[in-house]
Amino acid sequence: MKIDNKVRTNCRAYFYMIIGSMIHAVGVNVFLIPHKIAPGGITSIATVIYYLSEKVFPVGVTTMVLCIPLFILGYKQLGRIFIIRTLFSTVFLSVFIDISTPLTNYISALIASNKLDNNNDYMLFSIFGGIIAGFGLGLIFKSGATTGGTDLAARLINHFYPNISIGKALVIIDGIIVIIVILAFNNILLGLYAILSLYVSSKIIDIVIDGLSVTKSVYIISDFADDIAQIILLKFGRGVTSFIGKGMYSGKEKKMLYCVIPKAQLAKLKSLIKNIDPVAFVTISSVTEVISKDFKLES
Repeated sequence: MKIDNKVRTNCRAYFYMIIGSMIHAVGVNVFLIPHKIAPGGITSIATVIYYLSEKVFPVGVTTMVLCIPLFILGYKQLGRIFIIRTLFSTVFLSVFIDISTPLTNYISALIASNKLDNNNDYMLFSIFGGIIAGFGLGLIFKSGATTGGTDLAARLINHFYPNISIGKALVIIDGIIVIIVILAFNNILLGLYAILSLYVSSKIIDIVIDGLSVTKSVYIISDFADDIAQIILLKFGRGVTSFIGKGMYSGKEKKMLYCVIPKAQLAKLKSLIKNIDPVAFVTISSVTEVISKDFKLES
């Protein structure tokens, strides 16, 4: 049984890697590379080399070659399974970028031919490139791998210098790459579009990994906590937990309520709390995941 679960988990991980790599390659090939938009990562450096070499060195092959030193360093430091998965996704992504180029170039040209004026709409290319490429990257990250580029470099920096977080290392590396893009293409606007695409991509990655927040956690401090708890239990059919809290300024003890509800029920809950206790102290936070056999999203 355990072996079956392990096989199923590995198959799902490699499925995410393959589909994610294909989607990412399409986003990069259709919207980003043809317009010299390079939003960070090793693929962006490969894009610069591709254009500076007058398209002699393919982006996919160059990406794979540039990642080799990172794999050598990462194999000992980050673990065999992680590096094997990352190597798989990097090779698959690099190959698919190059072999899909004729098809994606045709699609890119078709989109560009529908421009509304004499200028290409780089804003749309940046946004849609970020959405599609980010969705693909999110699937790859969800599988427990990376694309072997700056994300792997950031993990290595964090390993050797623990005081530098992975997020901070990524910002530094991608920032340097964007500066290289600006200097290589001698165009500040391309750098700004690259930053826009990078931002969009990062948001889509978070959505793919964590999901859209459709639930809210609510903390309520009130003198009428019992009445509010009954409303939550009976009218909303939701569980609620009570704590005893002490105000450090007033020195008084009060009941605190905690519950998790679907976003669709939030407005009604706030209205009912206000009717019962207009001075209740309420805090609301987004919840990305709820693990419970009893919790259901139906409102």
